[in-house]
Amino acid sequence: MGRKEENIKRAQALMRQPKFIRNIGTAAHIDHGKTTLSDNLIAGAGMMSEELAGKQLLLDFDEQEQARGITINAASASMVYTLRDQEYLINLIDTPGHVDFGGDVTRAMRAIDGVIILCCAVEGVMPQTETVIRQAVKERVHPILFVNKVDRLINELQVTPEQMQQRLSNIVNEVNEKIRKLLPDELKEKWALKVDTGNVVFGSAFNNWAITVPYMKKTGIKFKDIYEYCKNQDQKALAKRAPLHEVLLDMIITHLPDPLEAQKLRIPVIWHGDLESKFGKAMMTCDPEGPVAYMVTKIIVDPHAGEVAVGRLYSGKISKGKELWISGMPNPNRAQLVSLTVGADRIPVEEIDAGNVVAVSGLKDAIAGSTVSSDPLMAAFEKIVHYSDPVVTVAIEAKHTKDLPKLVEVLRTVAKADPSIVVEINQETGEHLMSGMGELHLEITNYRIVNEHKVEIKTSQPIVVFRECVSGRGGPFEGKSPNKHNRFYIEVEALPPAIVQAIRSGEIETEGRIKDSKAMARKMQDLGMTKEEGKGVAGFVGTNMLIDMTKGIQYLHETMELVKEAFEEAMNRGPLSNEKCMAMKVMLVDAKLHEDSIHRGPAQVIPAARSAIYGAMCQAGRILYEPIQKVFINVPEDMMGNAIREIQQRRGLIEDMKQEGDITVVEGKCPVAEMFGFAASIRSATSGRALWSTENTGFEPMPRGEVQEKIVSQIRQRKGLKPEPYDASYYAA
Repeated sequence: MGRKEENIKRAQALMRQPKFIRNIGTAAHIDHGKTTLSDNLIAGAGMMSEELAGKQLLLDFDEQEQARGITINAASASMVYTLRDQEYLINLIDTPGHVDFGGDVTRAMRAIDGVIILCCAVEGVMPQTETVIRQAVKERVHPILFVNKVDRLINELQVTPEQMQQRLSNIVNEVNEKIRKLLPDELKEKWALKVDTGNVVFGSAFNNWAITVPYMKKTGIKFKDIYEYCKNQDQKALAKRAPLHEVLLDMIITHLPDPLEAQKLRIPVIWHGDLESKFGKAMMTCDPEGPVAYMVTKIIVDPHAGEVAVGRLYSGKISKGKELWISGMPNPNRAQLVSLTVGADRIPVEEIDAGNVVAVSGLKDAIAGSTVSSDPLMAAFEKIVHYSDPVVTVAIEAKHTKDLPKLVEVLRTVAKADPSIVVEINQETGEHLMSGMGELHLEITNYRIVNEHKVEIKTSQPIVVFRECVSGRGGPFEGKSPNKHNRFYIEVEALPPAIVQAIRSGEIETEGRIKDSKAMARKMQDLGMTKEEGKGVAGFVGTNMLIDMTKGIQYLHETMELVKEAFEEAMNRGPLSNEKCMAMKVMLVDAKLHEDSIHRGPAQVIPAARSAIYGAMCQAGRILYEPIQKVFINVPEDMMGNAIREIQQRRGLIEDMKQEGDITVVEGKCPVAEMFGFAASIRSATSGRALWSTENTGFEPMPRGEVQEKIVSQIRQRKGLKPEPYDASYYAA
């Protein structure tokens, strides 16, 4: 029996004892050492050689991960540790750090209860550090901190012992502040990072050592000893005195919750069903005898096993052959194989109890984010909402006509496995459009289509995704049906940012029909809407809201579904450049409808309502929103001017600059459309001496006038539309 199989055999004895289980993850900015840390933990469990820890990168098993030296996929490993004569089952998920693959981080947070936030001692708190903290706290995942690459402070920046301690203290304080800012009051003290208690660790994952204050007291190691070991290039000796896996294990087990403790806090946040129901009680107590409540966080496409669902089991137990219902699907699926995972390997087990991270094959109707239960009546978990939308699109087609049906199926599978990929049909050209988080995200996806799914494809140059909105208030605008028998009067304006944020965060439920109109009205009033507007909320498309402000309009209730269809069409294809709309408040204020239903069918109502929306948007002042990236550049002082110019010549703004020794940290923001080719340009401009990273920050209004007109014209030309958008008079005709 191999190491992994033996480990899983021991794991099976522990998976029925939730108090000895820890579901944890690693999360950080790119290249801050997550996968190297995971190697050390896996080696500590005896599943790989300690000499290879930090070098084998067991959880970066994907071909592209190995070729590019970055983590692309969230990967899991179940392992058993012994601490103080007690065995513990650790279900670990290693997550990507690159901004393009942030969706995997968001989804992984739903499966875990605690997370090790890694922060490079040299680079400090970076954009993605803050993002993963925000993701963790939102899901009520308990964070602890590992300040990595401490040796680089000493050997590369050549700080003094005093400077080292000050630098480490500043990082802890900054991370602590970011966590506290996001926490509810009752958790601020409980989850505070305190060096003295041992929920903060310092070390070097690559060199296999780590230290906490409690471990220092236990072993007699002092900060000056650490300094000397690093200064004298003797980190192997330090790793023997303070082995990373031992220190981290103690921290994980001592400071991170077991499923029994975690689910009491997490279930009310991620599931809004009745906590007193059989489902609520079972999840709150992590009851293995209750109904199955399983949240799918990732779909793995295996060439042999097909689609494998990986996720968290909150109650009940799953065994081979068990009949399970996928939320929103009419028929049950049957579990074909149940497994625990160790990197690329899945090791079958007979049955898995509540409180574990589990892989299940046979759930053909599941996607990432699906709720799975043994009872079709279970309310679904809250939707997993990633903070960023896809911002780059390519047109994709099969190189050979005979492969077209296969390509369609492959694109469906790709979008299922990675919900951050959005696939749709270009109605003008019939091309498939694939949107992702960035150039790299699409490049990796293209590689998989060709090399894993064996479909040769042709793709266009990347195209940036824009959004449409309005700058003021427009309307009431009259939209007339083609037969002139029906008229709709609509007003539009931008939604307040607080409501947009509430929609994005999932605080406002936008999927399906509005279940409780009174609760919706109260929520809207709390967010600043009038009572009348809140009562009239009729539906959502993305971050756009339709409000029915009418009173006593005869036949409107029979026609309202068609108005909603018109609203959906208008929001998905705006009047400026046929881009999707965002943050729009569309208000139906009046209507005149023909008494005979034959004269108010879809062919009459939809064009009329859509024209009313478009006309009102023209009156309100149409604006184009473009995706923006924050740019962070660490550059030697003598190259600072070149780095700044690279941002400024891309319509970028410099927001901050700070000096750290002889390194200048430049913070700016640029439109995504101007960032193509930035990597090569910044390398050339700084002679390869700059370190840089980006973070998607959402959409911002494009400068009005010549810049917007030029971009709009380009978009319309690309889509085969007339160069100039129509004005309000066109929609009034």
